[in-house]
Amino acid sequence: MKDKPFEILLIEDNPDDALLLRESLIDAGFAFNMENVNRLSTGLSSLEDKKIDIVLLDLSLPDSQGLEGLIKIQNHTPNVPIVILTGLNDEQLAEEAVKKGAQDYLIKTHARGTSIIRVIRYAIDRAKLREEIRSLSLIDELTQLYNRRGFLTLAQHQLKITNRTKKFITLLFADVDGLKWINDTLGHQEGDKALIETANILKGIFRDSDIIARIGGDEFVILMTEPSNVIKNMLSSRFHNAIEKQIEARGNSYKLSISFGMAEYNPEHPISIEELLNKVDASMYEQKRKKKLSTTKGIGNSIIE
Repeated sequence: MKDKPFEILLIEDNPDDALLLRESLIDAGFAFNMENVNRLSTGLSSLEDKKIDIVLLDLSLPDSQGLEGLIKIQNHTPNVPIVILTGLNDEQLAEEAVKKGAQDYLIKTHARGTSIIRVIRYAIDRAKLREEIRSLSLIDELTQLYNRRGFLTLAQHQLKITNRTKKFITLLFADVDGLKWINDTLGHQEGDKALIETANILKGIFRDSDIIARIGGDEFVILMTEPSNVIKNMLSSRFHNAIEKQIEARGNSYKLSISFGMAEYNPEHPISIEELLNKVDASMYEQKRKKKLSTTKGIGNSIIE
């Protein structure tokens, strides 16, 4: 079975350099698909549309000079490995790029097929290892959602984008009702099942692009790139459908219940992510106070009013 070709994005405005690089890889028998663009802006669009394994980046482009291109790609697509392409005169700048997060650099006049392949493979492997190590500290072991640290890391990044684009985002706070009763009465193993089930319900309701995290014992948050009025309408039907399916499937001695709070982030009046969390936490507890309990075991579900 042949190895899957590497998907390479080459951001290089010199057609001779691009052709030489492509021919070197072909001569070395390297399995790859390469897209060559001559502007950083076009490269950023490609990163949005396609699954790219590695970016080969020239530091001198019509719309980007020096480390500007590296920084923009890192902000746009943090996990993609980047190898800098440079001339002899820019080797010091390339070394600075590595300090700033590029995986490696290649001097164009010295690059040969085997050396390019080695750099590409090592860059991709290092990026994967970095992401694995990063995920160990950012992922909640029980639910496989982001943990509090993971959420804060990604939320800070999203707030920077929101402040730049001036688009509203919304934070939801989801709290598992009666988890203490479940743990005390049915045992912590059943409590863990309730948390896993809640995580699965949330993953089924929300999109892959939404940031879903477990930030405390029974506390979950979801950051969505939509204004709150859009989310209210969407959640009402999705949430109740998900809960009904859960009720039909499980048949346990209690009914899982989740309370929600909501807070909208307005980039015209920026606040910190911690302040936004405080706002949505208050909203969730107000929702809990409004919720009428049907029994001491089964607590009625409701979505944000």
